[in-house]
Amino acid sequence: MKRKELMDQLRGMSLEELKEQAESLRESLFRLRFRKSMGFREVIKDIRREKKILARVLTLINRLENQNN
Repeated sequence: MKRKELMDQLRGMSLEELKEQAESLRESLFRLRFRKSMGFREVIKDIRREKKILARVLTLINRLENQNN
């Protein structure tokens, strides 16, 4: 998925949906890191992608929480 499409999709989510997405991404990162430790080097690009998406989600969460205050 392209970055612009992803951001449009994330911006359309509510605060609760974004928090669920962040938790899902954290779990996915844990699994990817575990696979990397088992010797699967091809997951490195997936880890980078997931980390970037998580950062975007957390940024949107922070913006929404600051707007509500």
